[in-house]
Amino acid sequence: MGGPEIDRLIGLLSRLPGMGPRSARRAALKMLQQPETRMLPLASALAEAARAVKPCGECGNLDSSDPCSICADPHRDRSIVCVVEGVGDLWALERASVLRGLYHVLGGTLSALNGIGPEDLNVAPLLTRIEEGNVKEVILALGATVDGATTAHWLTDRLRPLNVAITRVGQGVPIGGALDVLDDGTLAAALRGRRAS
Repeated sequence: MGGPEIDRLIGLLSRLPGMGPRSARRAALKMLQQPETRMLPLASALAEAARAVKPCGECGNLDSSDPCSICADPHRDRSIVCVVEGVGDLWALERASVLRGLYHVLGGTLSALNGIGPEDLNVAPLLTRIEEGNVKEVILALGATVDGATTAHWLTDRLRPLNVAITRVGQGVPIGGALDVLDDGTLAAALRGRRAS
């Protein structure tokens, strides 16, 4: 095919989610055919994002400012914190525009099979936020998987003594479903249908 530069480009692209070797070859070809309008702007955007984007010190969202634009928004309801597994779930909920509260990214779920225990999750900052007294409700918006349910139960036990309402997303999240792949209407129904945990 091409030289080592092309092979490396295809190899790196094929590591991206949803990109196999065939899709990576097509994307590489399109970029190489018009490097000035497709490849160089992408390379610049990637370098700038790698330099500027960091996790928010308050919630764990990815942003170029700390606190992130969500945490810094004065119009957000600071009495509600929605706990999600990852940043993709946070972005999915934001796309649905159904929550005007804040978020907290756990960075995973408990999983005995994968060796992920409570110490591997970003829980301490959540507890600090609640103990400061402004949080009245914690929404557990974790996927409807075995690991998501296990994590939700464990978090409920940890949060119950803190005198905060604990709710979980309800209808609309299918068993085995991940939040970041659901459509906006399903996410909206799930948040509106939350229930006490």
